[in-house]
Amino acid sequence: MGTQAGRRTGIGRRTGALVAAAAAAAAVGAVTALPAQAVPAQAVPAQALPAQAVAARDRAGEALGADARAGGALRAGGTSVPPYAFDGSAQRIQGAASSLDAKPLKTGQTYRDTLKRNGKVYYRVDLDTKRNTYVSVVAVPKPGGKVEYGDGFKVSIQDNSGTDCGYQEADFGSGQYARPLAAYARRIVDPDTSSCQKQGAYYVLVERESAAASTPDDWELELRYVTEPLLKQAGPTALPEAWASATPAPPAGGQQKRQGGDGFHGAVSLREGEWRADIRPGQTLFYRVPVDWGQQLFASAELGSGTEGDLVSNALTLSLDNPALGFVDMNTVSYDGKPATLALDPLRPVAHENRTSYQEATSGMRFAGWYYLTATLSPEIAAEYGDKPVPLTLRVNVEGSPKTAPAYDADPGVFSVTADDREAAANGATGADATTNGTMQVVAAAGIGTGTVLLLGLGAWTLLARRRAA
Repeated sequence: MGTQAGRRTGIGRRTGALVAAAAAAAAVGAVTALPAQAVPAQAVPAQALPAQAVAARDRAGEALGADARAGGALRAGGTSVPPYAFDGSAQRIQGAASSLDAKPLKTGQTYRDTLKRNGKVYYRVDLDTKRNTYVSVVAVPKPGGKVEYGDGFKVSIQDNSGTDCGYQEADFGSGQYARPLAAYARRIVDPDTSSCQKQGAYYVLVERESAAASTPDDWELELRYVTEPLLKQAGPTALPEAWASATPAPPAGGQQKRQGGDGFHGAVSLREGEWRADIRPGQTLFYRVPVDWGQQLFASAELGSGTEGDLVSNALTLSLDNPALGFVDMNTVSYDGKPATLALDPLRPVAHENRTSYQEATSGMRFAGWYYLTATLSPEIAAEYGDKPVPLTLRVNVEGSPKTAPAYDADPGVFSVTADDREAAANGATGADATTNGTMQVVAAAGIGTGTVLLLGLGAWTLLARRRAA
């Protein structure tokens, strides 16, 4: 089994940004106003945008908030490591000390908050009996901080009696260096269970635990709330006794360059293949891979050779999280300047019935969608080998042909793999690219031509200048 991170599961936008986005759309070409329902939600790969559009897109992202990235970059040997990149659309929220003061979360929305050392905060979710609920938390310590083995957090969904409906715990495990950690809580609608089945208010509780010797700084939090429709009728619940667990041959096609993103929202898309990147000490790279129903994901990582030196234990951490940002698996490998390779444990094919398992790695493979791979290089590498990038290769296999999706009684949303997803994986697009394209489509769907938006902006600026001159 891979080296686990001590994670356990309980069963039970602004005007300026809009104008900038419209400018990006204008660089691509004229936008025709369409009815809202006629605008498809599909990702625009970065490679498909002209340079002017990419630049305008990036300016739009900045307009959405300079705090879209975590405070400060880790400095090692005078070189900055990019900080965690938060979802620019995330809303600020303040968790409450009491469940009765908890502020509500809305489905499909991303939020940001902070969590003090050994603190706990509540949020509220109003649930029905027609959809399953998943609330994920990404905890982001300040780069370069000291953490201990048991440092981490727990996220749970509770009913109004304090009963845990489902929880997950995440800690740094043997990779004792600050990096983003993800976990989720869930409430599953199950007619065979009596607890947590009523319609009404439930509470999301996030609790942090830190050792006395650990850095006491606040942790930034990124929260997501998504739902999953139920099945039209009950499907199979038994897991197949036999399944293909042998590690496949390395992916064909040769090595290709694809540098990772700086956060889950900006995770760079991958398809099956061998992917080359550079990673600095203390840096985390984010990737995502579409895995459909019935498919198996295999992932491994290799650090390239360099000047040989003393062994750095648990130098590279590779983690896997599912489409709801629930933890699935993790492994680490040490490094002494020689090539070092690690692999995640073989995982079962994606299947709805996997959720019946008490094994976290199996239960996590419960739905189709984007699966997230994160690779973190220990900051201790800088002291031993210098603060310079280390060659990193990710090898990704997606085995098996897609199978028919379960008979959901509504659109599964993020829990599916579309043709656009596969195209994004081939082109290396990110979730942030999709969001930018969505902003452009909002302009079109509203019936406002891009040129009109730009003229409105220019008109406003001209009027302001005239008033100042007067």
